[in-house]
Amino acid sequence: MSDAKKNSRSLVGIAGIVAAATLLSKLFGLFRQQAIAAAFGVGVVADAYNYAYVIPSFFFVLLGGINGPFHSAIVSVVSKRKREEIAPLIETISTLVGGVLILATALLILFADPLIDLVAPGLGQTATGLETKAIAVQQLRIMAPMALFAGLIGIGFGVLNADDQYWLPSISPLLSSVTVLVGLGGLLLFVGQDLISPEYSLLGGQILAWGTLAGAILQWLVQVPAQWRSGLGRLRLRFDFNRSGVKETVRLMGPATLSSGMTQINVYTDLFFASFIPQAAAALGYANLLVQTPVGIISNMILVPFLPVFSRLAAPEHWEELKLRIRQGLVMTAITMLPLGAIIIALALPIVRVVYERYAFDQEASQIVTSVLIAYSIGMFVYLARDVLVRVFYALGDADTPFRISVINIFLNALLDYLLIRPFGAAGLVLATVGVNIISTVWLLTVLNRKLHGLPLQEWGLPIGGLGLGSVVTGLASWGTLFALQRGLGTEGFFVQLLQLVVAGTVGLLVFALIAMQMQLPEVDQLVTRLRQRFGRSA
Repeated sequence: MSDAKKNSRSLVGIAGIVAAATLLSKLFGLFRQQAIAAAFGVGVVADAYNYAYVIPSFFFVLLGGINGPFHSAIVSVVSKRKREEIAPLIETISTLVGGVLILATALLILFADPLIDLVAPGLGQTATGLETKAIAVQQLRIMAPMALFAGLIGIGFGVLNADDQYWLPSISPLLSSVTVLVGLGGLLLFVGQDLISPEYSLLGGQILAWGTLAGAILQWLVQVPAQWRSGLGRLRLRFDFNRSGVKETVRLMGPATLSSGMTQINVYTDLFFASFIPQAAAALGYANLLVQTPVGIISNMILVPFLPVFSRLAAPEHWEELKLRIRQGLVMTAITMLPLGAIIIALALPIVRVVYERYAFDQEASQIVTSVLIAYSIGMFVYLARDVLVRVFYALGDADTPFRISVINIFLNALLDYLLIRPFGAAGLVLATVGVNIISTVWLLTVLNRKLHGLPLQEWGLPIGGLGLGSVVTGLASWGTLFALQRGLGTEGFFVQLLQLVVAGTVGLLVFALIAMQMQLPEVDQLVTRLRQRFGRSA
């Protein structure tokens, strides 16, 4: 694509588009999870859905997600090619990937029962577990075609982003949430107040699965016209597998997919151990969404605009600027993730109660989810920092290094799961993942330091360390404010809890803003200036 097209938007402009679209998608995702929690709590339907969804999610996150390996590989290859070369390339890749994933879909349907046994062996030990398994098997068979649509969505997202189109890929995930909400709404109208009754468990599980599949299909359908209008490929079978760019894309996709797949295997490992703890899978799902909602918004703001930039700076003569961009990515991650994690830790219980506690989701469920949410919040910074570094390796054409690290991390994660689940329960599974992410981040930095002939790690570490200390103060300020408000207003009542969250969270953010401004980091100054400019233009 032409340089003029590539440079037509600033990183800030792209980040603004991505943030707005992703915010809408994440909000609808939160509404969906609230509806599931209200309808099913942490009971068998919610548990079954988390076990059944782990394999379709494996494909969807792995292949169809923004910042996933398909997206990253397509952006890296397409950004370097002339426009007239793109459509035949994408049609060939889609044909190749589609054929493989149709086979994968058939295997998921055929082997759904043993796959659930593999994911959650603990379900066969109790009557409740057997009921959960039966629902999960049916849900998996319904959602199996998501494997095919995940690959097509990931390819389309990469092409559209490389063409400087960011709104549609970022907003389309909300369709999955809308279809689930519509399905649950229809179920409520059909069964009325008996929604949570045991006799409707199987029907409720089916509605969740069909709604999830319908959302995936819609995500693919909405991007097809955009690709056609831009001349970036049509629904056409093309078997020119020797075409220029196909081998390069596959070479990047292969190790990158396997590397990202290792991360999803860690999710499977966590659920393997969680199957022996009643309600653990549902708790992991609810807490994960509360963290992934802000992380998803911020990660798309950081990773989506930076990935094409990393790719264009991959040549050795541009490495000094590449190092500057890596610093920007890491410091921006610290500015956003560290204080946010501290505030969530301080306000975890009221956050869970305000978001989820209604109908089938009671105070006991809130306590279960809160401990898991705290564990997730501890690792927010390293989760995103690792992803920033992985994208640098992809841009440099090295997907092998993240893959090798991920393979080793599978065994490390399983070991930490085994050691930490006993003292910490479900939260220990999350802490194991946090430990693995810390090791991965340090390892990737070490290799990248050697690959780029030296990184100013001490120079980067000082501001990140300062932001970390500032975040500790931020968390204490939020907790102290919450404690004072609870002494005066009590802890019960939705609006009381919401008021306490807003006030305590605002105090924490103001404290961090003051600390960050005193540090005089260029990234903070740039962020504040550009936000003022953006809000000024909007006004």
